[in-house]
Amino acid sequence: MGEPELEVLIPTRNRPTELATTLSGLAAQDLSDFAVVVSDQSDDAASYDTPAALAMARMLRYRGHRVRLSTHRPPAGMAEQRAHLLSRSRSRYVLFLDDDVWLEPGTLRRMRTAIGELRCGFVGCAVQGLSYLDDHRPQELDPFEIWPGAPEPERITREDKAWQRYTLHNAANPTHLAEQLALRPGDWLAYKVAWVGGCVLYDREKLVRTGGFEFWRELPRHHSGEDVLAQLRVQARYGGAGILPSGAVHLESPTTVPRREVEAYDIVPPDFWTE
Repeated sequence: MGEPELEVLIPTRNRPTELATTLSGLAAQDLSDFAVVVSDQSDDAASYDTPAALAMARMLRYRGHRVRLSTHRPPAGMAEQRAHLLSRSRSRYVLFLDDDVWLEPGTLRRMRTAIGELRCGFVGCAVQGLSYLDDHRPQELDPFEIWPGAPEPERITREDKAWQRYTLHNAANPTHLAEQLALRPGDWLAYKVAWVGGCVLYDREKLVRTGGFEFWRELPRHHSGEDVLAQLRVQARYGGAGILPSGAVHLESPTTVPRREVEAYDIVPPDFWTE
């Protein structure tokens, strides 16, 4: 079996129920050419070592998808875990998918279509917290802006107005945006983002060219925001976009990264540069 065009990379720790749910979403996708790599750093038994998770892994394999389940210890922080996963991939595209995100059917195909047409560094589906469906926040939707064509490179810092786009992804805002747009079945559109959390499809070569997550060596073990930093770098050089409808549902479980006093952005500068 040759390398698939797309690999789904899932870092996981202490989330057996959530990981099984995440794998079930992947098993229901209609895209044929993708593989799954799970890297576990649980304190005790691996998150994938449950009947439910193993059943979903078998279903994925039955449908023709390669699945690799492995452990990677000791934990050295999320940036290192992501760097490890990226180092194991050789596919054209890599989807970093958090272990507490369920994808509705068709989401993976939509993301693959979007990055192929847009030819940017990444496309992301912001996770939706469906417990907030009745919590409408129109003021947080003000930064919404559609990309009229292919995304252009943007250098975004905390001081820029574009940074405020992060509010687009709070609570159930992605759901409410999609409802307002009234997209027809099968349609999607790209919009401008600061970054996207939880479900991001990269052009792997473009991610590697901007350093990937190799900055993990400069961070303490307990940190957050490593995905933000990587996306800022990719976006500055190649452009990036969010896409709607999202199709990514956050399971709203407690975080497994409780210590967030250190932001990667504060330790390692975005380091914008061009070829």
